[in-house]
Amino acid sequence: MGRLLRPLLRGTTYTRLLHLWVPVLIQSLWMFIDPSKPWVPALALLPVGLIPAVRRGEGVQAQLLLTPGEEDPGFSVTPATAWPDRLRTVLWLEVRVVLGAVTVFACVWLPILAYELAATALGHAHDDVPVLSEATPHAGYLLLVPVPLLALYGLVVGLGALATVLARRLLGPSAAERMTALEERAEQLLERNRIARELHDSIGHALTVAVVQAGAARAAGDPAFTDRALDAIEETGRAALEDLERVLGVLRESRRPVGSRPTLTDADRLLESARASGAKVEAELTGPLDRVPAPVSREGYRILQESLTNVLRHAGAVPVRVRVAVGDGSLDLEVRNPLTGGAPGPGRGSGLRGIRERAALLGGRARTGPEGGDWQVRVELPLR
Repeated sequence: MGRLLRPLLRGTTYTRLLHLWVPVLIQSLWMFIDPSKPWVPALALLPVGLIPAVRRGEGVQAQLLLTPGEEDPGFSVTPATAWPDRLRTVLWLEVRVVLGAVTVFACVWLPILAYELAATALGHAHDDVPVLSEATPHAGYLLLVPVPLLALYGLVVGLGALATVLARRLLGPSAAERMTALEERAEQLLERNRIARELHDSIGHALTVAVVQAGAARAAGDPAFTDRALDAIEETGRAALEDLERVLGVLRESRRPVGSRPTLTDADRLLESARASGAKVEAELTGPLDRVPAPVSREGYRILQESLTNVLRHAGAVPVRVRVAVGDGSLDLEVRNPLTGGAPGPGRGSGLRGIRERAALLGGRARTGPEGGDWQVRVELPLR
């Protein structure tokens, strides 16, 4: 019994009822003007539904009254941009008028019928309901009183649910809008992936440098070396804080330009950081790095950063050869270091996966793994 009465305790039941009554108000006003032509308001809705902004208004009404409180009700709240959307809006308006008329009829006449049944059972017949005008008063009519009330309950709840289903079909997003939503969702996922890689590369690099420097300073026992190590840790930590602030700004939907991210023209900072951690870095930078397209240069910087971080993390203070060459149509980046037992196997680790993902997003290629006794990261990125 409680489950049966539960819809009567929901506010949604009554907001849907209000939504179905709204078109009937216009119909009622017209009846004062020309009751002989009740079909005129429904006919007038045909050109009204073709107006692009009407679709937005109907979508907002449906969202507020048919599905109040739902986060994603599935209604389009943008103006119609194509003829199929306009025709669906017209059909929805006509359906809404019909459902509203049925609802008002049920809300008016079914309670009257229940009242007349009770009055007939008590011997007070009325002429409001022709079927009962000539009925003989009998107590048995009391058993029929709940029937119109149950029918009213079913119609009010059922028509509200039916209106919601039809609204989702007729006022739902078009194929173009769904495609736009999917593209926006894909962009959001790509942005989240990019932010995760940014945090992994920048913060991971800074922590690796700090750990290596601290361990080297403790082992060296040399005050001068300790001072240099602390300076390197401070510089790397400051750079990591700047990166973290920028990434958090993206998460807060700030409007800071993408151009604030470091590029290959800032590669010296990475190389000096690796040297300060004890690695013997030999770098060969050829070609006009400042003319590399910004997206390629930014991703190349992060690839180089992750490669050096992996060297420090897995191999320690070992000789490292870095080659960055800008050719006519591609950017070649290679990082090699002696292969040690602590080096990861090919294809393992989120950092190596991030390198391959960055290269693939730009249409390039990346190879990571052992090569001639060395651990090699080789990436080729197209410049166009």
